[in-house]
Amino acid sequence: MIKPRPCLALLLGAALALPATAYATNTNMARPTDRDTATAMPAGPPPVPDSPAGDKSTPTPPILPGFTAYVLMDAKTGAILAEAAPTLQVPPASLSKLMTAHLAYQALHHGSLKLDQVVPVSPDAWRAGGSRMFIDPTSVVTVDQLLHGLIIDSGNDAAVALAEQIAGSQDAFVQMMTKEAADIGLANTTYVNVTGLPDPALHTTAMDVAKLTQVILADEPEILNISKQQSYTFNNITQQSWNPVLQHDPTVDGLKTGLTKESGHCIDATAIRNNMRLIAVVMGGPTWHASTAAIESLLNYGEKFFTDAEVATAGSQIDTLNSGDLDDGSVAVGPGQTVVLTLPADAGKNITHSIAYAAALDNGVTKGETLGQITYTLDGKTIASVPAVALADAPPASEFTKLQRKLSKMF
Repeated sequence: MIKPRPCLALLLGAALALPATAYATNTNMARPTDRDTATAMPAGPPPVPDSPAGDKSTPTPPILPGFTAYVLMDAKTGAILAEAAPTLQVPPASLSKLMTAHLAYQALHHGSLKLDQVVPVSPDAWRAGGSRMFIDPTSVVTVDQLLHGLIIDSGNDAAVALAEQIAGSQDAFVQMMTKEAADIGLANTTYVNVTGLPDPALHTTAMDVAKLTQVILADEPEILNISKQQSYTFNNITQQSWNPVLQHDPTVDGLKTGLTKESGHCIDATAIRNNMRLIAVVMGGPTWHASTAAIESLLNYGEKFFTDAEVATAGSQIDTLNSGDLDDGSVAVGPGQTVVLTLPADAGKNITHSIAYAAALDNGVTKGETLGQITYTLDGKTIASVPAVALADAPPASEFTKLQRKLSKMF
C-alpha cells in the first residue's frame, strides 16, 4: 500500500466551480423528492488510496474525504489505476440499473427484443416509486424510449417495464441479474430488485461496478449514444440527465448515477482521456458537486500518469532465429499475439524483452509455429509473456546443405 501524499490530493482533488444541477426542466411536474432530498451516508475517515498499476515514481492517487470507496479502471485492459476500499460492500442505489440495461441490450442482441417494439406498461411499472420517466398503462412506449428513460431519467418505471417484458416478471428478471453477475465475476454484488431502491440485502462494490461497466462498454457500446445525452423528452416532459459530470466535462459520455439515503451520491463515469477509455466509480459521496469533483480528480490522475502501450504486436519481427537445420539458415520471429498494457506514462522506454527458444528445428518450421516464449519486463518485473512464433515457412536443410555448412566451418 502506498502512503497518501496530501499535497497531491489537494492538487488533483481541488474543488471545481460547478453550476448547481437542475434535476428537471419540465414545467408540468417535478421529479419525486425521495432522491432529491436524500442525505449521504455518514462520512468516516477517507479510505487510503492505492495505485496497483503504478510504480514507485508514480504519484499517489487522490485522497477523497467524505467518500466510501472508489475505483479507476482502464476499460480496454482492465488495469486498476487507483482504488480505495474497492471491495467494500455498499448500497448501489440506481447503479443497479446498469445490470438492467445490460440484460436489455443482451436481449436486443439476441433478437428477443427490438428497439421499435412497443412495451405494455403494467400497474406495477406505473406505480414504481422514486425517479420516473412518467409512463402509465395508457402509454405507447418503445424499448428504445424505455432505455432512454432508464439511463437518462433513471426511471424506475422504465426498469420495471423492461424487466417484465424481458423475463415476464420482476422476480424472474432479478434471477437473471443474479446469474449474469455470477457469470461475469461480480463476487460482491447481490441484486434484489430491478431498480436499486433500498433493501438491506442489496449491495455491490466500487470494483464490481467498474467490472460491469467494462463488460457493458465492450459488449454494448451503443449505450453511450444514450448515456451521453444531457436530457430526454418523453410525453412532453423534459428531464435533465442525473449525471452531473456531463454538464461539466465534454470528455465524459456516460454512464450512470445512484442516490438514496443509504448509498450517498454515487457516480459511474467513463471518458476518453489521452487515447484511453477510463472508468471512474465513486461511492458514498456527500453531494453531487463533490462527487463530480471526485470523478474529475480520478480522470485527471489517469490521464496524467498512465498510458496504454502496445508492448507486443502480432506479426512484427523482433528477432531472427539462426539455425543450420533450416534450409535458409534462419527464420524471422515475432510475438504470436498483440499485448496492450496500461503502464505508468514514462515506463515505455524501460521495457525490455528476452526470448527462450525451445523448438526442435530439424524438420523445419511452418509460419505461425510456436518456437519459444517472449518475456517482457519493466524494471526487472515480468509484465507480459507471449509465444514466440515463426513469421514464415522455413523448410529443413537437406543433408547435402548441412554437410556443406560443416565443411565451411572447417576450412
